[in-house]
Amino acid sequence: MADGRGALLAAGRRRIRIRTSSPGAPRSTDGTAPLAVLAAVFTVAQIVLVRPALGLGWDEIVYVSQVTSHHPAAFFSAPRARGVSLLVAPVASWSESTALLRVYLALLSGLGLYLALRAWRGLFPTPVLVTAGAFFASLWVTLFYGPQAMPNQWVALGALIAVGCFLRYHADRSARGALWGVAAGAVLMALMRPTDAVWVTIPLLVLALAGRHVRLLAALAAGLAVGAAEWVAEAYAWYGGLGERLAEASRIQGGLGLQIAVDDQLRSLGGRGLCRPCTGTMPHPVIVLWWFALPLLAVLALVVAVRARRALRTVLPLACAATAALPYLFMIGYAAPRFLQPAYALLAIPVADALWHLVRTPAGTWRPVVTSLVALALAGHLAVQLAVLTHTVDRNTDSRRDWARTAGELHRLGVRPPCLITGHEAIPVAYYAGCSSGGTGGNNENTTVAEILSTADRVPVATLIGPGGTPPGYARAWPPHTIGDLQVRIAPTPEQGAPKGAAADGPE
Repeated sequence: MADGRGALLAAGRRRIRIRTSSPGAPRSTDGTAPLAVLAAVFTVAQIVLVRPALGLGWDEIVYVSQVTSHHPAAFFSAPRARGVSLLVAPVASWSESTALLRVYLALLSGLGLYLALRAWRGLFPTPVLVTAGAFFASLWVTLFYGPQAMPNQWVALGALIAVGCFLRYHADRSARGALWGVAAGAVLMALMRPTDAVWVTIPLLVLALAGRHVRLLAALAAGLAVGAAEWVAEAYAWYGGLGERLAEASRIQGGLGLQIAVDDQLRSLGGRGLCRPCTGTMPHPVIVLWWFALPLLAVLALVVAVRARRALRTVLPLACAATAALPYLFMIGYAAPRFLQPAYALLAIPVADALWHLVRTPAGTWRPVVTSLVALALAGHLAVQLAVLTHTVDRNTDSRRDWARTAGELHRLGVRPPCLITGHEAIPVAYYAGCSSGGTGGNNENTTVAEILSTADRVPVATLIGPGGTPPGYARAWPPHTIGDLQVRIAPTPEQGAPKGAAADGPE
C-alpha cells in the first residue's frame, strides 16, 4: 500500500509539473524519438536492400492491376481482399513506375511501424519497444515484403495497434484515443485479410466478453465489420453468399482442416516466397535457429511478467500470436513465410522484454557475460537475416526479369495490347506484356475455351507451355515458338485463315 501511495503521489507531482510548465518550454517526446529513428532506419533499409527496381511479383500484380489504368485487371480469387489495392491506388492509379511504388510503400511501412510501436507506449519501457521493433524490422521477411504490395505485413502492424490500444484502454478507461486505436487496428487487418483479422482478435473478443467490456467489444466488432464490409458484399454479389466464398477460399488453399505445416514453414525460412508443394531439404540449422528460440523467450517473458504482476500485457500478445499462427501451422498444406508476420510482430514485444530481463538485473545494472552473449547472438541473427534477404532479392529479381523478357519476345512475335495470354505463368507474363490473362482451370479459372477462341478472332492470343508440358487442345494447331524454356503457341490472325484449334479436345 505504501508503494501504491508513493506511485500515486509521484504521478500527481508529474501532472502538476506538466501543467505548470511555461508555454515556451520544449515538450517531452515521451520516448517517441527513438521509435521514429528506428522507423526511419527501417524505411532506408528497405530501399537500399530490396531495391526499388525490383519488378512486381505474381500476387502483387493481382493487387496492383485492380487499380491501374495501364494494365488489364488480373483474376481476383476468393481468398483475396481489396485492402492492398486501396493501399497502392494513390500511386498505381496514375503511374506505371514500380520504383515509385516501392519507395511509397517503404515510406508507409516505416510510418506504420512507428505508429504500431507507439500504440504500446506506457505498457513497456521505450528500450523494450525499440528492441521489439528492431527485431521485427530486421527479419528478412519483414524487410523483403515491406516495400511490396502484399497484405500480411499490414495485418501484422494492425495487430500490434489493436492489441496495444486494447491493453491501454483496458488499463485506463479514460483513454478514448486508445479505443479508437482498437477500431483502427481491426479495420486495417480486416481490409487486408478478413479471416486473419478474426484469428488475431479471438483472444481480444474473448477477454472483452468475459470482462463485459462493452466499449472494447463494440470497437473490435465495428472495426472488423467496417474492414470486412466490402469483402462480405462481394461474397453475396459474386459467390452466392459468405459461406460459399469461404468454401471457395478453402478450396483454393487446398482445403482447410487438420494439416501439419510446421515443417513447411521451416523450409520456407530459407527464402522461399511460396512453398507449394513444400519439398526439398531443410535450410541450414543456423537459418532456423531463431525460430526455435522464439517460444523459449516467450516462456521466459511470461515468467517475468507473472512475477512482476503485469501478466496481461504479456499474455495477451502471446495469445493473439498463437491464434494468428494456428491456421498457418496446423490447417493448410503449404507455407509462405509472410503468413506468420502477424505472429512475429506480436511475439516481438514479449521477446524483447525477455531479452532485457536477461541483460539487466532488477536493480538496473548490466550482466556483462549475459549481455555479451545476447549481443553476439543478435549480431549473428542479423547477419543470417541479411544473407537470406540478399539471396531472396537476387532470386526474385531474376525471375521477374524473366517475365519481362518473355513479354518482350511476345511483343516481337506480334502479341501486343490488346491481347490475351493463357497457360503457364499467364498472370505475371500478361501483366508485363500489357495483356489480359485467362485460365480455363485451376485456382485462377476465369474463362472458357470458347471465349478464348472467340477472343482470338479479334486480338492476338498466346498460350504458354512450361518445361515438359503439352499444349492444351484448343492450341495444338497453333504455330509454335520457343522463348527460353517456354513453348509458346500463338493463334493465327483471321487474315491468315489458319485453323483456330480443336475446342473439342477440352480445356488446358
